[in-house]
Amino acid sequence: MDYLITLAADPAVWAALATLIAMEVVLGIDNLIFISILTNKLPEHQRSRGRRIGIGLALVLRLALLGTVAFIVQLTTPLFELFGHGFSWRDLILIAGGLFLVWKSTKEIHHNVDPDPGPDMFGGKAAGIGFGAAIFQILLLDLVFSIDSIITAVGMTDHIPVMMVAVVVAVLVMLFAADPLANFIHNNPTIVMLALGFLLLIGTMLIADGFGVHVPKGYIYAAMAFSALVEGLNMLARRARKRRQAASAGEEPAGQ
Repeated sequence: MDYLITLAADPAVWAALATLIAMEVVLGIDNLIFISILTNKLPEHQRSRGRRIGIGLALVLRLALLGTVAFIVQLTTPLFELFGHGFSWRDLILIAGGLFLVWKSTKEIHHNVDPDPGPDMFGGKAAGIGFGAAIFQILLLDLVFSIDSIITAVGMTDHIPVMMVAVVVAVLVMLFAADPLANFIHNNPTIVMLALGFLLLIGTMLIADGFGVHVPKGYIYAAMAFSALVEGLNMLARRARKRRQAASAGEEPAGQ
């Protein structure tokens, strides 16, 4: 208890907590986009429950990993060297997760642009995906994003309670944002393609990071924000065009 009181009285701890929360929320966007796209493949009555379970698993994984933080830090120890780069367990996990994301997003993009698509990428049938299969795939990506998130958090503060508070707050934000984001993506087909492009970019970044080519995440998120802004302007333009067309159609009978 004295330890917690000492932490609460330290302004540097509060600054680290605020920074860590902001970082965890931003890093959670990747996970949330994937969960939104994947659960939108489920029958409508299962989507919200699937999102809650997926995000709940993310919270459990992050808190469990924080309990083994000493082990997680060791994941950065090189196991072998190839082409002058030492590969650690973290690198291998990031590469595997990146390949998984690239494959998923590429298959889904192909399914969306193919005029005669075959079975959907998320299941053997074009109709959708099984609930268990969706949760399993969400769990795989939760694990990849959780390990990367925890290792990043360890580099920012040494205080486990601060990390736990930041993780809980970030996951609560994800929980509240999940349904609105998923519904927005579902109701705007062009956003689906943009979100898949984000996942493709994030997967490529994870692979590059695993091979020792570090791309500052600020560049990635700035590009994503700019693309989202452009798409938002396109949506406003389409709505304005529809309103003008509706107004013109309403004026024609009156002029005749």
